[in-house]
Amino acid sequence: MIDDASAFAIRDNVEKHRFEVDLGDGSMGIAEYTLPKGKIAFTHTAVPNAHQGEGIGSALIRFALRAARERGLQVIPICPSLPRTLKSTPKSRICSTQPIGRCSARVERS
Repeated sequence: MIDDASAFAIRDNVEKHRFEVDLGDGSMGIAEYTLPKGKIAFTHTAVPNAHQGEGIGSALIRFALRAARERGLQVIPICPSLPRTLKSTPKSRICSTQPIGRCSARVERS
């Protein structure tokens, strides 16, 4: 399992409001978001079943958190995969968080 965002070619697809990585087989790993004023709310993280356990979901979240920090956005982790990653990320590397809601989507399994 690779758990380093730099190991994947992750990009912010601003038009689709998601961070994404092309997995090379026609599938994508994604971390969707909305942008309330001064905040970023992560609403859905998905990795295809064929790529579960490869660290793609964690890498997407780490990349997205770094981007939020660089933009000075408050993180709102709606998707349940975010709190797991936040627990393993030093507080100095993220903005303040406010957990709310639930993600109704399939999420990465660690």
